[in-house]
Amino acid sequence: MNKDLSLVVMAAGMGSRFGGLKQIEPVGPSGEIIADYSVYDAIRAGFTKVIFIIREENLEYFQNNITNKFKDKIKVEFAFQELSKVPSDVIIPESRIKMLGTGHAILCAKDNIDGDFIVINGDDFYGLDAFLKAKRYFEEYRKDEYLTVNYPVISTMSKNGTVKRGVCFSENGFVKETVESEIRSENGKLIARSLKDSHEFVIEDDTEVSVNFMGFHKEFLDDLEDKFMDFIHGEITDKNEFLLPDVLQALIKEGKIKGRAVMADSRWMGITYKEDVKEFRENIEKLIENKDYKRNLWS
Repeated sequence: MNKDLSLVVMAAGMGSRFGGLKQIEPVGPSGEIIADYSVYDAIRAGFTKVIFIIREENLEYFQNNITNKFKDKIKVEFAFQELSKVPSDVIIPESRIKMLGTGHAILCAKDNIDGDFIVINGDDFYGLDAFLKAKRYFEEYRKDEYLTVNYPVISTMSKNGTVKRGVCFSENGFVKETVESEIRSENGKLIARSLKDSHEFVIEDDTEVSVNFMGFHKEFLDDLEDKFMDFIHGEITDKNEFLLPDVLQALIKEGKIKGRAVMADSRWMGITYKEDVKEFRENIEKLIENKDYKRNLWS
């Protein structure tokens, strides 16, 4: 049986700064959400399955309003990220509301993944070139590598406040370190503040940042699960998270994996704040006028 090339869409987040579930905010002229454009580009690039990681309470909405538009064009599956999806000997604090992080989200979809896969945010627009680069990578990759498709930081900023990005330091095309940071514009400079230790440093407009467009082989899930066991059997608070970038950084330091970093030629767009929606819709209109996308994506 042929294995699927899968698109895994993380869409279980609560969107606290946005003020709602931004993954289902209509942004296209025919009611498209951001993930519609990612699925459309994935199909064009040759992906054969899409897996949505959502909260189970949102399943009916997704089936009736989102995936029914393209269920005849690509395999569609769902995985559920819930706080209850932990080993039976683990007790999650009753006061905890926050999900356990991106690494946990991917593990919640482990049974759905049977081959190579990419992971993306449900509320980010990556453009066709990112998917084409991922497809080419999977035709050439080594088993001890993963792929991160990055963007220049200036193209990922919001006019309406700070953003969180992974500042990627690479050498000869391979990731040396990724510093998860909160980035702000101040006095004409871009200032990144490490989320781990609050260290601040200046970055350039063209500094590479990761916006969670990553490609993996299925075997990576075993390493991810091992790291999760260490995390979940440690101290679990109301806010600490099992984050994919932290896992990758640890595996790189241990010499178990290499991260191949490439820059996308397509445009990244995202919505962090409610005020970003208007500009996003305007940019979609420009892409439609340029004939990059159809006005009614699934017609």
